Amino acid sequence: MTVEQAILRINPDAKISIINNDIDRITWLDGTTPISKADIEAKVTELETAYDNNKYQRDRAKEYPSIADQLDDIYHNGIDAWKATIKTTKDKYPKWVK
Repeated sequence: MTVEQAILRINPDAKISIINNDIDRITWLDGTTPISKADIEAKVTELETAYDNNKYQRDRAKEYPSIADQLDDIYHNGIDAWKATIKTTKDKYPKWVK
């Protein structure tokens, strides 16, 4: 996650200029109230954790058949066959890795 993304999650209206994603090289523009470095760093960590925790979703999305193919599968083979196809991917990329 970038410093800019973190700042905009804290204050979506912030106007800023950042050089090389460097938290020490932020210019606050147009009267934007500066956000503390600690708050920005905490938000970056929070966003990175959320991104990492949702890796299974990104992995699944790559492997699921297209919506058109899924609908075709349902039409020709029924819901239960479709569920079996989808379950294979869900099992391969579980939400919670133990």
